[in-house]
Amino acid sequence: MKVGKMSNRKILRQVVVLCLCVAAGWFLKTKLSPHAMTAPAGAGGDPFVLVEEAQLKDVTPAQKFIGHVEAVNEVNIQPQVSGYLEKVLFDEGSAVKKGDILFVIEQQKYIATVDLRKAELDKAKASFTQLEKEYKRQKSLNQQKFASESKLDEAYSNMLQAQAAVKQAEANYELAKIDLEHTEIRSPINGYIGKAMITVGNYVSTSSGTLANIVQTDPVRIVFSVTDKEMLNLRQDYDKRGGEVYSKIILANGKVIKKPILSRFNDNSINTGTATMSVYSEFENKDDMLIPGGYVDIMIGSGPEKNAVVISQAALAQDEHGNYVMIVNKDNVVEQRRITLGEIADDRQIVTSGLKAGEKVIIQGLQKVSDGKKVRTGTVNEQTTEGK
Repeated sequence: MKVGKMSNRKILRQVVVLCLCVAAGWFLKTKLSPHAMTAPAGAGGDPFVLVEEAQLKDVTPAQKFIGHVEAVNEVNIQPQVSGYLEKVLFDEGSAVKKGDILFVIEQQKYIATVDLRKAELDKAKASFTQLEKEYKRQKSLNQQKFASESKLDEAYSNMLQAQAAVKQAEANYELAKIDLEHTEIRSPINGYIGKAMITVGNYVSTSSGTLANIVQTDPVRIVFSVTDKEMLNLRQDYDKRGGEVYSKIILANGKVIKKPILSRFNDNSINTGTATMSVYSEFENKDDMLIPGGYVDIMIGSGPEKNAVVISQAALAQDEHGNYVMIVNKDNVVEQRRITLGEIADDRQIVTSGLKAGEKVIIQGLQKVSDGKKVRTGTVNEQTTEGK
């Protein structure tokens, strides 16, 4: 069997195909390489670095606890007299003030009762006046030996009974007026009222239960639990720093608010079931940011509020002369800056001197720069929370 020689045209075709495959592979390599994908636009001779701004942050030493928001005052509105409910004079869910009329119970029979008790009082007073005069007359006659001692004693007894009847009538009259006042059910506190549990036209009595609920929202109380060790540490810090207490509240949505503690008290013993003690701290709440029944994180510390410049630990460098950072000035030129370090606060490094808030420090690419070198920068956008 003979094998023919490969023609020159076929060899040329295979060489061309091979060259095309190599060219396509090289093109795809340049397009899909990590360097090509991550290199910043407009790459040139200046090195590229990532920077972040030094921040001024609250670094007051504090302990974090989970707190439960409670109303200092909460009232269940209940009727004190019986009758048909005539009026509901509030908007459900609205703010009410102490003394506002919330419900009105039918008043006709209570007005009539007041008039009746007033008439009974007037009658008792008239009777007393008559019997008092009779006693004085019998006393005068007795002194003149015209009336016996028994007649005088009887007149005195009748006068005392009439006097007691006046006092009884006065008490009944006052009770009738109180019942009439109770037909107008008023708010005993400032706060927010909830749903009306009973509507107009229904018969209510002292056994009807709650008509509505009012919760005072300013001030409010935050309750949190501490262990015996934490309580001792808080007390020691409190005494050491002259009784000054620092507080910061972190709401459910992450918002941080700073409010002074108006008053504080704690349980008088450790709960043996949980080995903790409850602490009750009262705060003003004019902005209604603290909702009774909700949960918050509360930061408690001692001493005055302390702010300091903080940076990422990734920005730190060190040599034989000490600690330093590399900053980028407004002309995109790198400067070496010697700094003095403080403590660590929430994974951030406190800088006590050598750096100002707002200055840009390099946190990635330190190995590519030196003092006086020009760079191109990218910024790290951190998700920060107000007040942190």
